[in-house]
Amino acid sequence: MSEFAVTVQVGDLAGRQFIDVTALVDTGSSFTFLPTGMLDQLGIEPVGLADFEMANESVERYPIGHARMRLEEQERIVPVVFGPENIEPLLGVTALEIFLLAVDPINHRLIPVRGRLKYLLQAADEAEHLWTGN
Repeated sequence: MSEFAVTVQVGDLAGRQFIDVTALVDTGSSFTFLPTGMLDQLGIEPVGLADFEMANESVERYPIGHARMRLEEQERIVPVVFGPENIEPLLGVTALEIFLLAVDPINHRLIPVRGRLKYLLQAADEAEHLWTGN
């Protein structure tokens, strides 16, 4: 797949302060990966640790947290990984899914997609039938 970068704004959870970030769109990364100093500057604190499989198949443990992000004229809370200072910021697939965006690899851009709830709605309908007998 071709690589391309997008500009996002990463901010504190309250939305008081944002930093412009150029991030490589990485569909091979679960979460958005940002330098720890940037997240510290925004006052974002880790809420836990998680193991991540790296491109060389090693496993590394990193702190994770949540940040407010602006992308494609939308604003959402996304999970972020606290990375080393020298890393290139990566925009991971969880953020893309939260923003309902997909990758157009031919035109090197993000495109809007519909969210999916069909299975959940079907399961809810089936559960309602069980409770109501209808």
